[in-house]
Amino acid sequence: MGGVNPAGRTSGHQAFRRTVLDALPVEDQARTLLGLAAMMRLASGHEDGSWQTADGEALDPAAIVEQTRQQVLDHTLIRRIEDPRFNDAGLPANRRASLALEAPLTFQIRRRQLPRDLPPTWQVRELDRKLFEVTVPAGEMDVMLPEHRPAQVRAAGQLPSGFEPERLYRSVHHPRGLSMAIFAASDCLGDSGLAWDTLRDRLDPDEVAVYAGNSIGQLDDEGWGGLLKSFVSGNRATSKQMPLGYGQMPADFLNAYVLGSVGGTGAALGACASFLYNLRLGVDDIRAGRRRVVMVGTADAPVTPEIIEGFRAMGALADDDSLRALDALEVLTDADYQKACRPFARNCGFTIAEASQFVMLMDDALALEVGAEILGSVPDVFVNADGWKRSISAPGIGNYITLGKAAALVREMLGDKALRQRTFLHAHGTSTPKNRVTESHVFDLVARAYGIEAWPVVAVKAYVGHSQGSAAGDQLASALGSFAHDLLPGIATLDAVADDVHAERLRLSREAMPFAADAAFINAKGFGGNNATGVVLSPGVTERLLVQRHGEAAVTAWQVRREATREAAAAYRRQADQGRFAPRYRFGEGVLEGPELAVSDTEIQIPGYARPVSLAVHNPFGRLEE
Repeated sequence: MGGVNPAGRTSGHQAFRRTVLDALPVEDQARTLLGLAAMMRLASGHEDGSWQTADGEALDPAAIVEQTRQQVLDHTLIRRIEDPRFNDAGLPANRRASLALEAPLTFQIRRRQLPRDLPPTWQVRELDRKLFEVTVPAGEMDVMLPEHRPAQVRAAGQLPSGFEPERLYRSVHHPRGLSMAIFAASDCLGDSGLAWDTLRDRLDPDEVAVYAGNSIGQLDDEGWGGLLKSFVSGNRATSKQMPLGYGQMPADFLNAYVLGSVGGTGAALGACASFLYNLRLGVDDIRAGRRRVVMVGTADAPVTPEIIEGFRAMGALADDDSLRALDALEVLTDADYQKACRPFARNCGFTIAEASQFVMLMDDALALEVGAEILGSVPDVFVNADGWKRSISAPGIGNYITLGKAAALVREMLGDKALRQRTFLHAHGTSTPKNRVTESHVFDLVARAYGIEAWPVVAVKAYVGHSQGSAAGDQLASALGSFAHDLLPGIATLDAVADDVHAERLRLSREAMPFAADAAFINAKGFGGNNATGVVLSPGVTERLLVQRHGEAAVTAWQVRREATREAAAAYRRQADQGRFAPRYRFGEGVLEGPELAVSDTEIQIPGYARPVSLAVHNPFGRLEE
């Protein structure tokens, strides 16, 4: 797994550790804070083990942790938006106005700024090659007046301050989400401990797939955001904005610049359930035998004025006025913004966030063969729509089906006792009043149906906010961290469970809880009725299933091979913890256009790929003889 969100880097469970920091042993706390300080460019480590501050002062790691601790805590997770436009500078905008001119107005303007189609009443006189004089007669004149509007929403889950993925490779006008995707996929490869080129050479190139995207495309200025406002803002559209704005572009970037894959590709967009939709594609491909390795992920960067205003206009976001009213405050402080997201408590809306998450799926036989580190397993992902609705954004009934099926699968695989006592829920937990009621009701009904008395609930958005299509990726990464540490993050902003939450059969805790889990349910309730629940099994349970399927000898041999993988992954994480990142980005390498291929009626040989693409196909339809 790999990625980045407001809690930090995904690999090595760094981001997870940030969300349970106070519950960790002292040495793990220090390691987490030191790695985040390096990520935020507050300090840097070197191969010889020495460290120095951003000012170049040599200090030991303990001193750096002490010096940077508060800054790391204040500038990770949800916090006041750090873009100056959301604070004193104000959001740039224009206001329509009609000027009543009592006398003619005369002004000078450069040639390139003169409108192409002049209003018929304007009188224009050329002063020289570059300058014109314009006279507008008395009367009404429609104009757009520039202004700076105070932001109505000032809280968001932002990547750790100082971490800029686009600085880590040769990024040329890449939208932020795509730069995050390059980093996240590279982090995933590094965390795997496997050399990608070596792994790829073991496979038919068509046995690899990438399913990655996001929920709303790239809507910052480098993508469709800049394109769509280019005319009204007076800026030129660039040749990159249109293609780089597409929602499937994270998959395209991985194929073209990270993996060099010619296998399956695509992106399933399903609002807040997008990560789980793509995960389902990967799981289905592997179960059907079509692919053996699938990279699944999302990358969302929606912390922009326009996207935030769109969600605010829907009444979906926790804006400043609502937060003040919620706590009867006159002024919001930085501490108030940090607790803006309050799943299952008294709340007023969700907190938008940015994140990119990737996981590498592999069929079990290949995982054993290559000595892969197994973080868990995904037996299935269930997806259901809501049916008839009044409002397209309102919750509906589909989530009852997805969670009900997921619970049934776990009971079938692990038994009643494991379902009731050793599973937990990773709630969508958006922090809206509707979500706290409707999602808890789903949990309550399913718990009653399966005899679950105290189902632990995790709501990681309390820390990292709602990263739209990447939200379930944040949840999955957190669940894998819980398996590794036997610890469930508490809901830190849960002062008290709201009265309308169906909590009788749920365990909602503000503090982190020790918990040894066999399985987790990753739940998503997306806009438009995009419901999904994924089942993820712990490494321990997965290993027991592997023994059952492949035998003790095969699993023992895998454990031996896994040692080298663990060493390689640990070496990568040591470098990452020191702030030394080298994303895999191969622009213009090995480019093929077709004439280089050797094509027969049974296979296609591709230069640079160790094995050919087989053209053998499965035909379940029968054959008509000539």
